[in-house]
Amino acid sequence: MRVAVACAPPGREALVEVDLPDGSTLADAVARSALVAGLGLDPATVGFAIHGQPARAETPLRDGDRVEILLPLRVDPKVARRLRARRRGGRPAAGGRTDPGNGG
Repeated sequence: MRVAVACAPPGREALVEVDLPDGSTLADAVARSALVAGLGLDPATVGFAIHGQPARAETPLRDGDRVEILLPLRVDPKVARRLRARRRGGRPAAGGRTDPGNGG
């Protein structure tokens, strides 16, 4: 079977297609792609997805799957939202809602 393994660290993009025997797992595809080592990633900090859905290393693959190597968040999303609001000179509305007119 043939699967694609993708990763997009900041400023880069990598996509490798690998051929694997039937019954292979996500871990097999990631290992065969060599992207973790090739991009200098810490294996203990990455996560995985298949077609955008969270997946585990032992998840079996099917022909045509797209495996994504997910990187850890560099900034907590709540902190990033607060920083953006400060840069704009405002504060988010109470409860995190920015447009009270549409309920969210």
